[in-house]
Amino acid sequence: MTFTKPIQSKPVLPTIEPEIDYPDDNGEPLSDNTKQLAWIILIKTNLDALFAENPLIFVAGDLLWYPIEGQNKKSAAPDVMVVFGRNKDHRRSYQQWKEGNIAPQVTFEILSHCNTSQEMEKKLMFYNEHGVEEYYIYDPDTNHFRAWVRNSIHLELVASDETWISPRLGIRFDLSGEELQIFDSNDRLFTTYEVERSRYEAERSRSEAMAQKLRELGIDPSTLL
Repeated sequence: MTFTKPIQSKPVLPTIEPEIDYPDDNGEPLSDNTKQLAWIILIKTNLDALFAENPLIFVAGDLLWYPIEGQNKKSAAPDVMVVFGRNKDHRRSYQQWKEGNIAPQVTFEILSHCNTSQEMEKKLMFYNEHGVEEYYIYDPDTNHFRAWVRNSIHLELVASDETWISPRLGIRFDLSGEELQIFDSNDRLFTTYEVERSRYEAERSRSEAMAQKLRELGIDPSTLL
């Protein structure tokens, strides 16, 4: 009698799906010129200051946003974006499914001579599709400002008045002058660090001059505090 040796089957190993890479750089520059960069920095830094005390408002500049897990070809990098309900931690990209599936509520784009109408139309479609509530475009060369706000269905272009107040941010856009001015909810003008420092130095000089004048009159300034 002959015995056939049983064939031992090889264990089946679980299939390991390759990890999807979500690049943090789309190969495009932050800005094409100094004016565009200055506006991006102005808006980003002033929004940072405005919401500094709220730990659950995240403000980012030129950060890649991936709205759908597994789709690393579908992304956008708003010049500035604001997300209510997310912490201020540093991120290499904004992967929405890791962020409570919260889409940025507000996005800004500052135009340069390199932007095409087709490019901006694609961005509008992207922001509309993925839940942005407010979308703002400003062209500093032409002082042309546009705003879209989501209605019950989609982003809708709002009337182009001289003044517009953001429903989400509470900031006011004023187009009555030669260039856009932005004011916070306390009616303070968005300004650069250099302007704020100049104001601080001027105020300090006035205070020191007043103190010196009081000392010349025989009055100790510290007694007036």
